[in-house]
Amino acid sequence: MNRLTQLPIKALHLEAISVVTNLYRMSQGLKHKLEKDVLAVYGLSWSSFSILYDLWIWDMLETKKLAETSGISKATVSNVTKTLERKGFCYRQVDDKNKRTTYVVITENGRQVMEKLYPSFHQSEIDLVKGLSVEEQNMMSELLRRLIKENHF
Repeated sequence: MNRLTQLPIKALHLEAISVVTNLYRMSQGLKHKLEKDVLAVYGLSWSSFSILYDLWIWDMLETKKLAETSGISKATVSNVTKTLERKGFCYRQVDDKNKRTTYVVITENGRQVMEKLYPSFHQSEIDLVKGLSVEEQNMMSELLRRLIKENHF
Protein backbone atom coordinates (compact mmCIF):
# COMPACT_ATOMS: atom_id res chain seq x y z
CA MET A 1 0.00 0.00 0.00
CA ASN A 2 1.00 3.57 -0.59
CA ARG A 3 0.77 6.16 2.19
CA LEU A 4 -0.83 8.69 -0.22
CA THR A 5 -3.64 6.46 -1.41
CA GLN A 6 -5.31 3.20 -0.61
CA LEU A 7 -4.04 1.82 -3.92
CA PRO A 8 -1.27 -0.74 -4.03
CA ILE A 9 1.98 0.76 -5.37
CA LYS A 10 1.79 -1.40 -8.51
CA ALA A 11 -1.57 0.24 -9.37
CA LEU A 12 0.03 3.69 -9.49
CA HIS A 13 1.43 4.97 -12.78
CA LEU A 14 4.70 6.24 -11.32
CA GLU A 15 5.95 7.59 -14.66
CA ALA A 16 2.87 9.83 -14.99
CA ILE A 17 3.33 11.04 -11.42
CA SER A 18 6.98 11.81 -12.14
CA VAL A 19 6.29 13.68 -15.40
CA VAL A 20 3.47 15.79 -13.97
CA THR A 21 5.33 16.54 -10.73
CA ASN A 22 8.49 17.56 -12.59
CA LEU A 23 6.55 19.69 -15.09
CA TYR A 24 4.86 21.45 -12.18
CA ARG A 25 8.13 22.03 -10.32
CA MET A 26 9.81 23.34 -13.46
CA SER A 27 6.94 25.65 -14.41
CA GLN A 28 6.67 27.06 -10.88
CA GLY A 29 10.44 27.40 -10.60
CA LEU A 30 10.91 29.20 -13.90
CA LYS A 31 7.93 31.47 -13.24
CA HIS A 32 9.31 32.43 -9.82
CA LYS A 33 12.88 32.89 -11.13
CA LEU A 34 11.84 35.08 -14.07
CA GLU A 35 9.45 37.16 -11.95
CA LYS A 36 12.19 37.74 -9.38
CA ASP A 37 15.17 38.22 -11.72
CA VAL A 38 13.59 40.07 -14.66
CA LEU A 39 9.95 41.06 -14.34
CA ALA A 40 10.05 42.59 -10.83
CA VAL A 41 12.40 45.31 -12.13
CA TYR A 42 9.50 46.50 -14.32
CA GLY A 43 6.77 45.85 -11.75
CA LEU A 44 5.32 42.99 -13.80
CA SER A 45 3.85 39.69 -12.67
CA TRP A 46 3.96 36.59 -14.85
CA SER A 47 0.35 37.20 -15.97
CA SER A 48 0.97 40.85 -16.82
CA PHE A 49 4.13 39.92 -18.74
CA SER A 50 2.23 37.22 -20.67
CA ILE A 51 -0.41 39.73 -21.73
CA LEU A 52 2.10 42.46 -22.55
CA TYR A 53 4.21 39.96 -24.54
CA ASP A 54 1.21 38.90 -26.64
CA LEU A 55 0.32 42.55 -27.26
CA TRP A 56 3.94 43.27 -28.21
CA ILE A 57 3.77 40.51 -30.82
CA TRP A 58 0.26 41.27 -32.15
CA ASP A 59 -0.20 45.02 -31.28
CA MET A 60 -3.89 44.47 -30.48
CA LEU A 61 -5.93 41.46 -29.32
CA GLU A 62 -9.49 40.81 -28.23
CA THR A 63 -9.73 40.16 -24.47
CA LYS A 64 -11.08 36.64 -25.11
CA LYS A 65 -8.06 35.84 -27.30
CA LEU A 66 -5.69 37.28 -24.68
CA ALA A 67 -7.17 34.91 -22.10
CA GLU A 68 -6.62 31.95 -24.45
CA THR A 69 -3.05 32.85 -25.42
CA SER A 70 -2.01 33.73 -21.87
CA GLY A 71 -3.69 30.71 -20.28
CA ILE A 72 -5.65 32.81 -17.78
CA SER A 73 -9.33 33.56 -17.23
CA LYS A 74 -11.11 36.52 -18.84
CA ALA A 75 -11.65 37.96 -15.34
CA THR A 76 -7.90 37.83 -14.69
CA VAL A 77 -7.24 39.43 -18.09
CA SER A 78 -9.60 42.23 -17.11
CA ASN A 79 -7.86 42.82 -13.78
CA VAL A 80 -4.34 42.59 -15.19
CA THR A 81 -5.27 44.85 -18.10
CA LYS A 82 -6.50 47.50 -15.64
CA THR A 83 -3.11 47.40 -13.92
CA LEU A 84 -1.25 47.59 -17.24
CA GLU A 85 -3.46 50.52 -18.28
CA ARG A 86 -2.64 52.40 -15.06
CA LYS A 87 1.05 51.93 -15.85
CA GLY A 88 0.48 53.27 -19.36
CA PHE A 89 1.45 50.02 -21.10
CA CYS A 90 -1.86 49.42 -22.92
CA TYR A 91 -5.41 50.69 -23.36
CA ARG A 92 -8.79 49.13 -24.08
CA GLN A 93 -10.78 49.84 -27.21
CA VAL A 94 -14.41 48.83 -27.76
CA ASP A 95 -15.22 47.46 -31.22
CA ASP A 96 -17.31 50.01 -33.16
CA LYS A 97 -19.42 47.29 -34.81
CA ASN A 98 -19.90 45.02 -31.78
CA LYS A 99 -19.97 46.91 -28.49
CA ARG A 100 -19.61 43.63 -26.56
CA THR A 101 -16.15 43.08 -28.04
CA THR A 102 -13.19 44.80 -26.41
CA TYR A 103 -9.65 44.91 -27.73
CA VAL A 104 -6.51 45.62 -25.74
CA VAL A 105 -3.89 47.68 -27.56
CA ILE A 106 -0.24 48.10 -26.58
CA THR A 107 1.01 51.67 -26.14
CA GLU A 108 4.38 53.02 -27.22
CA ASN A 109 5.38 52.95 -23.54
CA GLY A 110 4.41 49.27 -23.33
CA ARG A 111 6.39 48.54 -26.48
CA GLN A 112 9.47 50.29 -25.05
CA VAL A 113 9.25 48.34 -21.79
CA MET A 114 9.12 45.06 -23.72
CA GLU A 115 12.08 46.08 -25.87
CA LYS A 116 14.08 46.84 -22.71
CA LEU A 117 13.14 43.76 -20.71
CA TYR A 118 13.01 41.09 -23.39
CA PRO A 119 16.79 40.65 -23.83
CA SER A 120 17.12 39.84 -20.09
CA PHE A 121 14.07 37.59 -20.23
CA HIS A 122 15.47 35.72 -23.22
CA GLN A 123 18.89 35.35 -21.58
CA SER A 124 17.11 33.75 -18.62
CA GLU A 125 15.38 31.34 -21.02
CA ILE A 126 18.78 30.39 -22.43
CA ASP A 127 20.23 29.95 -18.94
CA LEU A 128 17.33 27.71 -17.88
CA VAL A 129 18.00 25.18 -20.65
CA LYS A 130 21.78 25.48 -21.00
CA GLY A 131 22.26 22.02 -19.48
CA LEU A 132 20.46 20.46 -22.47
CA SER A 133 21.89 19.98 -25.94
CA VAL A 134 20.06 21.62 -28.86
CA GLU A 135 18.78 18.16 -29.82
CA GLU A 136 17.43 17.61 -26.29
CA GLN A 137 15.82 21.06 -26.31
CA ASN A 138 14.11 20.25 -29.62
CA MET A 139 12.95 16.88 -28.30
CA MET A 140 11.58 18.42 -25.11
CA SER A 141 9.82 21.12 -27.11
CA GLU A 142 8.19 18.52 -29.34
CA LEU A 143 7.05 16.39 -26.40
CA LEU A 144 5.60 19.41 -24.59
CA ARG A 145 3.80 20.56 -27.77
CA ARG A 146 2.24 17.09 -28.04
CA LEU A 147 1.01 17.23 -24.45
CA ILE A 148 -0.35 20.73 -24.99
CA LYS A 149 -2.18 19.64 -28.14
CA GLU A 150 -3.52 16.37 -26.70
CA ASN A 151 -4.82 18.14 -23.59
CA HIS A 152 -6.21 21.15 -25.47
CA PHE A 153 -4.15 23.70 -23.50
